Amino acid sequence: MKKRVLIVGCGDVGLRTARRLLPHYRVFGLVRSTDAAAQLRTEGVTPVLADLDDMRSLTRIAGIADVVLHFAPTSTAGSTDLRTGNLLAALAQRSLPQRLIYISTSGVYGDCAGAWIDETRSASPATERAVRRLDAERQLRDFARHTAVKVSILRVPGIYAASRLPLERIRAAMPILCAADDVYSNHIHADDLARIAELAIYRGRNARIYHASDEGEMKMGAYFQFIAQAFDLPAPPQIPLAQAVQSMSAVRLSFMNESRRLSNARLKRELRLRLMYPTVAEGYGV
Repeated sequence: MKKRVLIVGCGDVGLRTARRLLPHYRVFGLVRSTDAAAQLRTEGVTPVLADLDDMRSLTRIAGIADVVLHFAPTSTAGSTDLRTGNLLAALAQRSLPQRLIYISTSGVYGDCAGAWIDETRSASPATERAVRRLDAERQLRDFARHTAVKVSILRVPGIYAASRLPLERIRAAMPILCAADDVYSNHIHADDLARIAELAIYRGRNARIYHASDEGEMKMGAYFQFIAQAFDLPAPPQIPLAQAVQSMSAVRLSFMNESRRLSNARLKRELRLRLMYPTVAEGYGV
């Protein structure tokens, strides 16, 4: 009898992961809409209609899976991730899963002034989104300490794939930072992220954090320029940071205020991962 996996937040990365797991597991996908449920069925995934904001709907996931992949976004406001709290409360109602993998964000580090960092770096989130992600991590690690569930956390940077490129942003001539003010960004191809999530099920250590990042060392503006050139689009206009502060939304500006380079040495050493797309140059057209 196949073991059962529940993917919470079964969007693009969730579906890519499900396709890898379906030969070996019975895969369930938690979704909120009937349209999303219909798409899951076409992929061979059993849909579960539920909402992380509605505890009553979550009773149907109790005891459903041996492995839970938590890919859902956090709550939309505040400093606490209520959605992760609701998920853990629902899972605790019946027999617990054996493994839980969580997709977090590298944004929990805040600005690191372009330094190379590993997973021992102290978190210093600068946005509410990142604060909620860090809160979700705390809840999950507490859950691991008080139960027999093994929890692994993947801190993920910018995800890209052929269907996830910033082409509309480039066509709209949205500006990037000039070279003097540009910041380091980090990337992972969606297929590599699905592979990382799969490997974490088998090899991830308990209460362990992993940087789910590729080998690239690219600045944000250089990334947009690379994509523009690859698709024969005009290069985005460049502006200094001082001008960006005056003209950009707080959300967009938050990405331009943080510079860091993620070491993935632990990922390769402990999960024994070989990246399919070690850099954006190798993976952007896939």
